[in-house]
Amino acid sequence: MGQEGVRQRVGYLVKQVQQSFHRASEERLRPLGLSMSQYAVLRALADAPGAPAAELARRTFVTRQSLRDVLNGLQAAGLASVAERATAGRARPVSLTDRGRALLDEADAIVFDVDARMTSGFAPEDVQKLAALLATCADNLA
Repeated sequence: MGQEGVRQRVGYLVKQVQQSFHRASEERLRPLGLSMSQYAVLRALADAPGAPAAELARRTFVTRQSLRDVLNGLQAAGLASVAERATAGRARPVSLTDRGRALLDEADAIVFDVDARMTSGFAPEDVQKLAALLATCADNLA
């Protein structure tokens, strides 16, 4: 398959869009002092309050070691806190601080704006259909 054929493959296009989305979001998040990885962890903490690190790693598509590095930075910045003791087993719950929640609200607005820019010119029903198709692709590979 030649280069032109590869550029028409869905997997290639998904990766190209993902990288472009990531780059555009990072550029806009930088003034807030956030990377896209940090944003993803803050978003996961808001979606799953008190989740253990292993769950956060799964939700953010990173290794536990990478998550640990991001969490250390978020803790140092006062954006997240890790419980002193585990509530069940060995996992210590991780939570957003008030400062983390406020910063996440700002970051969400930025990322949602990038998302809207990415789908500008699409009819609302086309955005919904694209989201459903991509979710099916993800389910097919899970």
